[in-house]
Amino acid sequence: RRLSRRPPVTLLDVFLQHARHRPHRPLLRFQDQVYTFEDMDRRSNRAAWALSRRLGLRGGRTVAVLLPNEPAYVWTWLALAKLGCPMACLNCNVRGRALRHALEAAQATVVLASPGERGQRGAGGLGVTKDTPGVTSP
Repeated sequence: RRLSRRPPVTLLDVFLQHARHRPHRPLLRFQDQVYTFEDMDRRSNRAAWALSRRLGLRGGRTVAVLLPNEPAYVWTWLALAKLGCPMACLNCNVRGRALRHALEAAQATVVLASPGERGQRGAGGLGVTKDTPGVTSP
């Protein structure tokens, strides 16, 4: 129903509404840490700023994301949604030809990975690989 509205109501819209009206309510519990809507909104804003400024990301550019199940995955997804960048979710356990196929199918120009996946630290503590001319690795 929400998608049939004009304009459609997205998951980002719902998140932002909750962040405005219930900023101190818990959104995510990971190990012994609790993240509120406000925490996730703030972290996703910082990530969106870093991805935009440091990598030149703009709406419409597909970004492949190779992150384990942790809070950074959520605020990265929110950051990309705020920038208008489609996110290609890749399984961080995939390697070799299967990973190459997934990357080619996603047609992403940027790959974000946890430091353990790439061995580098980039925007927001994520390893960054870019195939975009004129953009260099941090």
